[in-house]
Amino acid sequence: MSENPYLGLVLGGARSGKSAYAESLVMAHRPPWIYIATAQALDAEMRARIDAHKARRGPDWRTIEAPQELPEAIRAAPEDAPLLVDCLAIWLSNRMLSECDLGADRAALLAALRGRRAATVVVSPEVGLSVVPENALARAFRDAAGELHQAVAKISDHVAFVVAGYAMKVK
Repeated sequence: MSENPYLGLVLGGARSGKSAYAESLVMAHRPPWIYIATAQALDAEMRARIDAHKARRGPDWRTIEAPQELPEAIRAAPEDAPLLVDCLAIWLSNRMLSECDLGADRAALLAALRGRRAATVVVSPEVGLSVVPENALARAFRDAAGELHQAVAKISDHVAFVVAGYAMKVK
C-alpha cells in the first residue's frame, strides 16, 4: 500500500478510455485538480489531441507540462490538490530518447509518488499484450514500461485495466 491517501494506476490500450476513467477518479475529490501532462505537441496532430484533452477536462483543471521532469513536477504540485499524471509511457519514451538512467528515473518517480499527501492517479498504456517488437529500441521500451508499471502497481492502492471504456479492477 502507498503512504498517501490514495494512489491509483490506470492501464489500458490505445483509445481504451483510460484517461477519462482516471479523470473520473480524480474528480471524485475536491478541485482544484492538477493534470501533469508528459506529451509534447511536436506536430499538428498531437496539438489537436492535447487540445481535445484540455477541452474535455474543462476549467477546473490546472495543467502542468512535464515531458522530462515528472518526479520534480509531482513534488512541486500542491500537496492538497488531487493529481493526475498522463502518461507514464510517454514520459518513459522521452527519458529513453534522452539516454537517461532509467533506474534512477524510476526510483525518483516512485519516491515522488510515495511522498504525495493527496489523491494521485497515474495513467499508462499496457504495452505487453502484443507481439514481441521487431527492433531493439521497441523491445527495450516494452521491457522498461513493464518494469515501471509493476513498480508503480506495487505501491498503488488501486490498479485498473480499461477496455472499451470499462474498467476492470486488478488490485
